[in-house]
Amino acid sequence: MRLWEDGFAEDPHSYYEALRAQGPVGWAELFPGILAYVVTDRRAALDLLHDHETWSRDPRPWEATVSEDSPILGMLRWRPNTLFADGATHIRYRRTLLDAFDLVEPHDLRERVHHAVDVLVSRVGPAGRADLVTEFARPLMSLIFNDLFGLPESASDRLHESLGKLMEGGERSLEGEAEYGQYVLDLIAAKTAERGDDLTSWLLDHPLGLSPDEVTWQVFLSLGAGHEPTSNLVSNALSRILGNPAYYHTLTSGSRPVMDAVMEVLRYETPLDNYGVHYARESLSFHGVWVRAAVPVVVSYGALAHFAERDEGGHHPHDASHLSWGAGEHSCPVKQHTLLIATEAIERLTQWLPDLSPQLPRDRLTWRPGPFHRSLTALPVRFTPLLPDIEQERTLRITRARVPGSEQP
Repeated sequence: MRLWEDGFAEDPHSYYEALRAQGPVGWAELFPGILAYVVTDRRAALDLLHDHETWSRDPRPWEATVSEDSPILGMLRWRPNTLFADGATHIRYRRTLLDAFDLVEPHDLRERVHHAVDVLVSRVGPAGRADLVTEFARPLMSLIFNDLFGLPESASDRLHESLGKLMEGGERSLEGEAEYGQYVLDLIAAKTAERGDDLTSWLLDHPLGLSPDEVTWQVFLSLGAGHEPTSNLVSNALSRILGNPAYYHTLTSGSRPVMDAVMEVLRYETPLDNYGVHYARESLSFHGVWVRAAVPVVVSYGALAHFAERDEGGHHPHDASHLSWGAGEHSCPVKQHTLLIATEAIERLTQWLPDLSPQLPRDRLTWRPGPFHRSLTALPVRFTPLLPDIEQERTLRITRARVPGSEQP
């Protein structure tokens, strides 16, 4: 099963069915010549995610077998951060991230999201049409995370362009990795020279005393992990809401809350399809499959979502038993921040543009290639043009003024 080919992006469900036919753990290519075990069974996934004695997150034994110029390394190569660490080192790195994000107050994060939405609406509003992927979801996360980590809005394009290349895992992955790496180095240099009220500065000054190199790699991870999956979460949720009377019609329709759509995406169309990569410390039998040491074992959150939707159904909209956050010691440390960003962004957008109308039915939307994510290429919409007036300008100005360092209109 070739998870790198276009067919997987177009119809992942048929690939998941074929993988499941191999058993709880299947065998697939992440990139031409790069093989991995793929876990498609929930029980097997939980066993893997909670067993830190048998499994390691350190890819270096496998990495030694891969060509240095392989594009897949952009997403899988070892770096000294919490994602690729085990034991006490992982606990130390994770503690710094938890403490830094705990300093982000919910009301402050909400205002940052509103500011970013307002900036983007002011750009697309007069046109009466937009692509909610390239003109909203992706630049939105760049604006938000630039602000949270301490760079100005002018640097946002560098962020989402480089991460887009990196996540696709194809030939442009190495280029994206280099561009994103330079972005992070520039950020660290700026915050080393002058601290600010931002996540990067808090990590640099954390009592656990991370070295500048360690801070660099924590930022490399958390900035990328925050941007790309969250932008996919927003665009995937919007694609389910718009044109669906059960979710969205007008501001006064009594429609289902945005959180329902966000949770539906997390359960049935997770933004990060295949990741949670582990490596057996020693070769072993796992759920009936002989797993060799130092070969990637990927958790297919997308397959788990597919089989949950196919076989279970009937769940309460707020059922959080999905595994989109992962599980165990490496589960997502900033779930609430992510949910706040996604729900506030969609609600703010639909307040500004209450008659958003999709230009394509959902089954005709196309998806970006790559083995790791579930990411729309475009989500074209139309709406009543939003012509500037005094009250709207006043609202935009007030919102921008509340965010330190933001650009004035």
